[in-house]
Amino acid sequence: MPATPAPAPATSPAPASGFIRLLNRLSRRVRSTLAPVPEIPATLWLQTVQRYAFLGALSLQDQAKLRALSALFLQRKEFTGVHGLEVTDAMAVAIAAQACLPLLHWGEPAKALAWYDDFVGIVVHPGEAVARRQAVDEAGVVHDYDEVLLGEAMERGPVMLSWPAVDGAGRPLSAGERGSGTSVVVHEFAHKLDMRNGGADGYPPLPAGFLGTQSPGAARERWRAAWEPAYEDFRERVIIAERFGGERPWLDAYGATAPAEFFAVACEAYFVSRDRFAQEFPVLMPVLDAYFRPGG
Repeated sequence: MPATPAPAPATSPAPASGFIRLLNRLSRRVRSTLAPVPEIPATLWLQTVQRYAFLGALSLQDQAKLRALSALFLQRKEFTGVHGLEVTDAMAVAIAAQACLPLLHWGEPAKALAWYDDFVGIVVHPGEAVARRQAVDEAGVVHDYDEVLLGEAMERGPVMLSWPAVDGAGRPLSAGERGSGTSVVVHEFAHKLDMRNGGADGYPPLPAGFLGTQSPGAARERWRAAWEPAYEDFRERVIIAERFGGERPWLDAYGATAPAEFFAVACEAYFVSRDRFAQEFPVLMPVLDAYFRPGG
């Protein structure tokens, strides 16, 4: 989910390990210079793509591109574990690979990663995080409440992730296939892309010539024409399921809370369960292909 304020870690950060400590030192020393990027060790990379089926399903060529992109991502970002959690090399690579998946077809690694240049820090929790929130009701009364989070992207700030949620990407959360289209990392980094226009609203910046359009306004209209009715239809199905016992949609119901969340949840499913997403959202599939695979 997106947010503006960045939550402060509740405990002292735990140190990163081995390979990631090396990358962090290099990053701090030469962040603004051209420096060699240490390659992710082959064994560590193989373990990562084998652990997450949606990464293993990529072609060998795309896996090689993703490995290079992830290595540069690791050099540029800094990982912090809280509540005593040590961010291991395997954890950091798993996060990097999923975070870079949306950028895979956006050109050379340095150019693609410029989309994430508004932040450095990634905070990893050993479990769910709890954020203190405020809401004002229609009468103007302020209510304080706690919200349980699996992840959060701060506008021009860090990304927070729950490690169990990261580790469970692509695996069913309940009986059957439900939940198999989830990746909290892809979700939060989709918010980061969305935020390049400002606050997350489900309308990320679009490439020139998007879907054959001739202007930014026309591109945005093509995007709106696909996403707005899809969101309203999905929201209606979620309401029917929750209030009247109708069939629950396959896509995570959290996507019905706002257009920005629908975009992020759809991106998760697009990357994690591509075939099922195409079945469920045939109108959105070519739109996301045009967005994430320009010129493809």
